[in-house]
Amino acid sequence: MQSDPNIPDEGEVILIDKPLTWTSFDVANKLKRACKFKKIGHAGTLDPLATGLLILCTGKKTKQIDTYQAQEKEYTGTFVLGKTTPSVDLETEFDAEYTTDHITQEVLESARIQLTGHIEQVPPIYSAVRVDGERLYKKARRGEVAEIKKRNVEVSLFEIDAARFPEIDFRIICSKGTYIRSMVRDFGELAGSGAYLSALCRTRIGAFELKNAWSLTDFIHQKRVALNLEVDE
Repeated sequence: MQSDPNIPDEGEVILIDKPLTWTSFDVANKLKRACKFKKIGHAGTLDPLATGLLILCTGKKTKQIDTYQAQEKEYTGTFVLGKTTPSVDLETEFDAEYTTDHITQEVLESARIQLTGHIEQVPPIYSAVRVDGERLYKKARRGEVAEIKKRNVEVSLFEIDAARFPEIDFRIICSKGTYIRSMVRDFGELAGSGAYLSALCRTRIGAFELKNAWSLTDFIHQKRVALNLEVDE
């Protein structure tokens, strides 16, 4: 579902395949400057080390952001058993290592089942959740400990493939507010081992699919051409 570049007044819903290492804010800020949008926002943050579907809304369409954020999401990716990092991904250094010799297919299946359906989870300490008015990741980077409340989420599908064990490939369909890094952390604990997320891609939000998203570069190019702007920005 690619955006029509000729309706800036009414706003647009833009699907972008977020590049690796970019924050969601980086993408929104780049589009605002390069495409001369007066107002833009994104519907659902992706971590810098995640890729995949990012919905951005401009102009009057920003009023729909909450609607898109509330929709079901789908992710694919890989986590690795046997090691942990404070951020539960590769943003931070490894801080512990565990044996995986005891982990059987039955152990994996038990962990998967316990993390499927209506579950409670604690957001990662490296997350954008606010505690006492401040983002958790800021507290975490200062080494501060914060009390994080559990939240109820729904994981309607959790598929795993252990063919490359201790790397586990997965596909997850879940509700708004689900943290994949929390699922990875909890999976490692349930399996009697640590775990960290090595790759993550968001493939769907509601009816919007990654296959219909623009690369950031391509969208900026076509948009600037449509607006008769220089295309080398």
